[in-house]
Amino acid sequence: MRKTIIAGNWKMNHLGSDAKATITGLVSRIPQNVKSEVVIAPVFPYLPMAVEFTKGTPVHVAAQNMHWEESGAYTGEVSPAMLVDIGVTHVIIGHSERRTYFNETDETVNKKADAALKHGLIPIICCGETLEQRERGIMQSWIEGQIEKALKGLTAAAMTKVVIAYEPIWAIGTGKTATSAQAQEVCAIIRKKILALYGSVAADSVSVLYGGSVKGKNVAELTGSPDIDGGLVGGASLKVDDFMAIIENAVIK
Repeated sequence: MRKTIIAGNWKMNHLGSDAKATITGLVSRIPQNVKSEVVIAPVFPYLPMAVEFTKGTPVHVAAQNMHWEESGAYTGEVSPAMLVDIGVTHVIIGHSERRTYFNETDETVNKKADAALKHGLIPIICCGETLEQRERGIMQSWIEGQIEKALKGLTAAAMTKVVIAYEPIWAIGTGKTATSAQAQEVCAIIRKKILALYGSVAADSVSVLYGGSVKGKNVAELTGSPDIDGGLVGGASLKVDDFMAIIENAVIK
């Protein structure tokens, strides 16, 4: 029931010409019958271009953030309705960089997740612990708390549309990668928490991704784990060859 998803988060990278070259290069190489769900998340100015160049291909387009309100006096923000209007299908919510640099909280993550689902967007909800939290032995309670707060008020039916991305903060952009055993341990914790909150149908439907220096050489071991259903890919999604290696080597369950 679970999809294997390979999602590329471009963060604040690529000018227009680079974005175009990466998108066109990707769609020219990705087979129409690719078994994993492929998602790319360019920066806001290039979302319309990404939608245009991926039309009719297996590649979906995500935004890296959004506001939860429909419209209003929220300078610099983008609403879920606006994303839907231009053809975006997914949205990343609560990435650790949003939490660290822009004061994203579990409560705002929850509001955004609810708004995304109400507008038919697929939320990729991020969670993860710092090295300090892991070393203090509070990793499990921290992750479970993030999940419970992020999903508060969502229905079991809505949960079948949700994607969770586990991103150990200590492994993002550092070149470090959690071992497959470490990543599997936390992804299993996430799935068990969803099971406790929403039951087996939701737990068996939610794709749980691993994010943190995912590469072509480690994606098979990661996605071969029982509870890891794909990757939220950072730097490697900016280069077609690197991203294709991840797509091609991912294990399809």
